Amino acid sequence: MITENILPTYEQLWKKTTNWTPSAENLKLWQELYNEILEANKYLNLTRITTPEEFWEKNLWDSLAPILEYDLKDKKIIDIGTGGGFPGLPISIVFPDAKLTLMDSVAKKINFIKEVAKKLNLTNIDTLVDRAEVIGQDQNYRKQYDFALIRAVAEISVCLEYSLPLLKIGGITILYRGNLTEEEKIKIDEITHKLGGKVVKITNQNTPIQNHHRHCIYIEKVKLTSKKYPREVGKPTKFPL
Repeated sequence: MITENILPTYEQLWKKTTNWTPSAENLKLWQELYNEILEANKYLNLTRITTPEEFWEKNLWDSLAPILEYDLKDKKIIDIGTGGGFPGLPISIVFPDAKLTLMDSVAKKINFIKEVAKKLNLTNIDTLVDRAEVIGQDQNYRKQYDFALIRAVAEISVCLEYSLPLLKIGGITILYRGNLTEEEKIKIDEITHKLGGKVVKITNQNTPIQNHHRHCIYIEKVKLTSKKYPREVGKPTKFPL
């Protein structure tokens, strides 16, 4: 293995920022995941985040920090627009008793995730090639999940329309964002209410190395989402709520 492709472990940084430290097995599987990403990136545009330090911060820490406070044993989690498998793959490694569905509309990316899950023996992952607007109206997925994770996929109203219909009552959507304006915060309350949710909290914890802004918005599903949401493919982005 090439030395410059060894991931940093940063146990103390994990402890300081999340009050959690990874196990030896976590570290081993993260390294294997990183190796697979580097290899696949030669022919598949998975991520521009390839240096070890950046990968640790933006694809491991950033994926896990917002969800480590929860007990995910036997919880059903959907990662909407997973891309190269983030935040879903790091979460599946740390929480082997959780049940994850990694969804994206790009088949090549999902095929890569399937291969990686097999190589790393991640038996808690299902994959899905589809659109959020479609599965949100499918009874096999609607109201089925304890957590819906959505990371920088689209503007906030679109993310909410994609995610809330998929949650059970009492389920939590976590929106991973960068900057967040006061205007956006007001809008979140309005749209969340319309879709059957309520804002539980908004956190602001900058990344531990490069000090980039990171907001996470936690929304609980408190009542059923109207059957008219999500609207048909393309409408949430073209005509946001």
